[in-house]
Amino acid sequence: MSEALRELAGYISEKLDSQIESADIAYGELTVTVDPGDLIAVLTFLRDDVQCQFVSFIDLCGVDHPERARRFDIVYHMLSPRQNLRICIKTATDENTPVSSAVDVFAAADWYEREAYDLYGILFTGHPDLRRILTDYGFEGHPLRKDFPLTGFVEVRYDDERKRVIYEPVELKQEFRNFDFESPWEGTEYVLPGDEKAGEKH
Repeated sequence: MSEALRELAGYISEKLDSQIESADIAYGELTVTVDPGDLIAVLTFLRDDVQCQFVSFIDLCGVDHPERARRFDIVYHMLSPRQNLRICIKTATDENTPVSSAVDVFAAADWYEREAYDLYGILFTGHPDLRRILTDYGFEGHPLRKDFPLTGFVEVRYDDERKRVIYEPVELKQEFRNFDFESPWEGTEYVLPGDEKAGEKH
């Protein structure tokens, strides 16, 4: 398998010399890094070239690196049934710079790009319907960014008096408990609600 990946990496690097930033083999997979401006040309080549034929679009996901200027990696996974190989294409962008949509090359990228937009805020130009797909329409922020608060910004609930769903600032309903971690086998010094019944004889 590694020999086939090395041959594929050499072939792609030869054919797309100026469009490939790096081609690395790790964890049994070839990862090719490209500039966002070359992304669509590279994806099209990998799909159409007779030696590649990466015709099956497997996945697209985002990765957040908030310490970088171009904080988001966009990672595309594809499969070539002819080669029986997988390939990973990676590009990077920031919060404000959109990346060209891959929907015209792979129709299956549609909902994956919507997911990356929804959860990370990654923008795609040329997408036919770029809107949230997993969170609510009024949701604030992008929950898979590493700087997104764990509790979120607002919480949603159904108000029976108003007969509608309402949004409210997040409120932690329960205080943090103190746990005794020094003697886990003997149990805690306090009795949890309901445990007092364990010693009763029936």
